[in-house]
Amino acid sequence: MVVVLGYRNRGNRINAVNRWRVRAGLRSLDGAQARLVLSGGPVGGARPEAELMADYARRRRGYRGRLCVETESTTTWENIRNVIPLIEDADRIKIVSHSLHAEKARAYLWRQRPDLAARLVRARDYRPGEWLLAKPALALLGRRNLRRITST
Repeated sequence: MVVVLGYRNRGNRINAVNRWRVRAGLRSLDGAQARLVLSGGPVGGARPEAELMADYARRRRGYRGRLCVETESTTTWENIRNVIPLIEDADRIKIVSHSLHAEKARAYLWRQRPDLAARLVRARDYRPGEWLLAKPALALLGRRNLRRITST
C-alpha cells in the first residue's frame, strides 16, 4: 500500500510537486496487489489534489492498478486520519512525499494508530539528484515542522 500526500495545488492543472509525488508513489508500488492511495482535498484550488493526482497517474503515467482517493483533507494530520480506513488491511504501508513531510506524516500515524504505524516501510521517494536545488529549503522547513511535532 502506497499513500501519496498531496501538495497545495492552485488551479485545475496538477503542479510539479504533485506530479513528482505521483511518480515517486508509482515507483514505490510492488506486486500486482499493490494499491495507490492519493490524499488531498481542495486546499489551493477548487479541485481536490487527490483527483488531480489520480488523473495524472491514470492518463499521463498509464497506471491501471488499484487506486483510492481521499478528497477531504486539508492538513497532513487530516491526510493521515482520513486514509486510515483505506489502509487498515495493508500488510505494509509506504508514505510518499518529500522526505521530511513524509516523516511528519509517519509521526502522525504513530500518534493516531500505532498498530498501523508498526507496518510502515520505506518508500522510493528519494533518488540522488532529485530536487537538488530545493532540498536545502525543504530540509529547513521540514525540520522546523518536525520540531513542532516532537515538542508537543
